[in-house]
Amino acid sequence: MNDLQPIDSRLGSITIALICVLFLISSRLFYLQIIWNAYYIERSEKNFLRIEAIPSQRGTIYDCHGNLIATNRPVAHLIWNGTGNRTLSQQQKKLLAHLEAITESSITSNAQLMQSIVSAEKRYKQILLAQDIPLQQLSQITEQYPDAPNIGISTHFERYYPYGPYASHVIGYLSRQVDSGQMGLEKICNDLLKGQEGSVLKTINSTGRNITETTEQESLAGRDIYTTIDINLQRIAEQVYPENHSGCLLIMDPENGAIRALVSRPTFDPSLFLKPISYETWNELQHKKPFLNRATNPYPPGSIFKLVTISAALENGLLHSDQIWDCKGFVEFAGRKYWCHRRWGHGELSTPQAFAQSCNILFFELGKLMNIDLIADYARQFGLGQSTDFLFADHPGVVPSRDWKMLTKGERWWPGETLSVTIGQSFLLATPLQIARMIGSIFTGYLAKPRILESELVECSPLDLKPLTLEFLRRSMRLVVTRGTGKKVNDIPDMKVYAKTSTAQITDFAKRKLSTDYLEHAWFVAYARYKTEKPLVFLVLIENAGTSQVASTIAKELLCAFRNLHSAHL
Repeated sequence: MNDLQPIDSRLGSITIALICVLFLISSRLFYLQIIWNAYYIERSEKNFLRIEAIPSQRGTIYDCHGNLIATNRPVAHLIWNGTGNRTLSQQQKKLLAHLEAITESSITSNAQLMQSIVSAEKRYKQILLAQDIPLQQLSQITEQYPDAPNIGISTHFERYYPYGPYASHVIGYLSRQVDSGQMGLEKICNDLLKGQEGSVLKTINSTGRNITETTEQESLAGRDIYTTIDINLQRIAEQVYPENHSGCLLIMDPENGAIRALVSRPTFDPSLFLKPISYETWNELQHKKPFLNRATNPYPPGSIFKLVTISAALENGLLHSDQIWDCKGFVEFAGRKYWCHRRWGHGELSTPQAFAQSCNILFFELGKLMNIDLIADYARQFGLGQSTDFLFADHPGVVPSRDWKMLTKGERWWPGETLSVTIGQSFLLATPLQIARMIGSIFTGYLAKPRILESELVECSPLDLKPLTLEFLRRSMRLVVTRGTGKKVNDIPDMKVYAKTSTAQITDFAKRKLSTDYLEHAWFVAYARYKTEKPLVFLVLIENAGTSQVASTIAKELLCAFRNLHSAHL
C-alpha cells in the first residue's frame, strides 16, 4: 500500500497542473470572446470591408468674361494589377518591357519599382507604373492590350492653369500633398471650390483582392467662382512688365473697385506645385520671394502724396490755385536745407505748374503752414493708413501723426518731419492698392472698395472735399501729362490721360552708391480713357528703379497695348 502512495501523489500533482492549464485557457477564451468580443469583430470586419473616398471635382475659376483661368483636366495613370502569381512570368516581364517602351518611362530598368511590382503581384495589389500618360500612349496601350488582366488605367482630374503664371497672385495654387488651396483664391475660396467627397464600400478578401464595391455616397463637385480679372488686360500687363524688375502693376475700375489686372513680380507658376518639388527649387523660390503680393505691400508713396498735401491746403484756405512760387532749389527750415529734386531750381512756377513739374518747394512751404495731424486727417480721408477691406489681406500702411510717433517711437514730432511728409517721405507708407483707389476717388468723388470677385458687393464711401478742390487736382494731373513729368504718355492717339509720377526715396543718398537695393522706387499712376470707353486706373510700381522715368516707359507700353486691344475690337 505504501508503494502506491507516491504514484497517487504524482497523479494528484498532474491533475492540479491540468486543471490550472485548463483554467488559464478558459480565462483567456473568456477574455477574448466575451470581454474583447466587439473589438475583434470590428477588426475582422475591417479585414474584408474597406471604405475609400471618391474625390470631388474642384470648382472652376473664371475671369469677368467667362474665360477659364483655373480648371481641371483629366489625367490617366498606368496601373499594374496583381493577379496572385508568386513570381513574374516571362510573358509578364515582356509586357512590362513593352509598356516601358510605349510610355518612355523607367519600369524594368528601375530595380526598386520591379521589386514592388513582384510584391504587388503576389498580394493582388495595385501599383503605379507611369503618371500622366499622353492620349496617344494611352490609345496605343488600350488597343494592343484590351483584355490584359495586369493592366489598369486610373483616371482622375488634376488642377490646370491654362495661362501659366498669369494672375498667379490672384488665383494662388493648389497643394498636391494636402489637396487644398495654399494661396490666393484657391485658399480663400477653398471650401466653395473643393466640393464634397463621396465614398465607396469595397469587399476585400484575405489576399487583399477587391471582390465587390458599392457606392455609399456620390461626390459633389465644387462651386465655380467668377473673378473681376479681365484675362486680356492681364495678358498685356504681364507682357509689358519687365522680368528683371520687382514690383507690381494694377488696372482697376474706379467706379466699382473691380480689379481688372494684377501683376506682382517676381511671380511663380501655380502648376509647379501639382507635383513634388525639390528642396533646392523650394529654397530658390523662397529667396526670390515670389509669394509676396506686392499690390498689398506698403511702400513710400513719394510725390503721389502731394495730391493729399494740396487737398489739405486748398480745403483750409492755405493755398490759392493762382499763386506763384519761386523755386531756388531748396528752402531752409529750422537750420536745415530741404532740397527740390531739381537742385538748381525751377524758377517761378504757378501752383499747377509746380505740381506738374513735381517741384518740392511748393510743398515744403505748405508744410511750414500745416501741422502733421491736419495732413494725416486728409490722408485718412483718401483711404491711406487703413485697410481697404480687400479680399486678400492687405497692409494698412502708415500715416504718421504726433500720437502715432509717441506711441510707436516714444518720441515727440518735430516740425521739420512735416516737410518730408508733404512730399510723401518720412514714415509714410501706402500700398499700390490704396494709391490706385485714391486716384480713382479724385475722378469719381468716392472711394470704392477693391473687389476681386464679381459676387462681392460694390461698397463706396464719399470724399468730403469741395468740388473745386477735386477739379483742381484733375487739372493738375492732366498738366503732368501735357507739360510735366508724365509727358511720355501724351502722344497716344485717342487716349486721354491724367497722371502723377513719383520717385520715392527709401534711404539716405549716401547709401545709394552701395547697392541698387537702395535706389528709389518708381511710380506711375494714371486715370485714362480710350475714346468713349470706360475709364480705368493704371498703376505701375518698379522697385529700386532709381527714376520715375522707368515706370513712365512701362506705363506708356501698357497704355499703347490697352489702346491696341480696344481698337482691334471696335
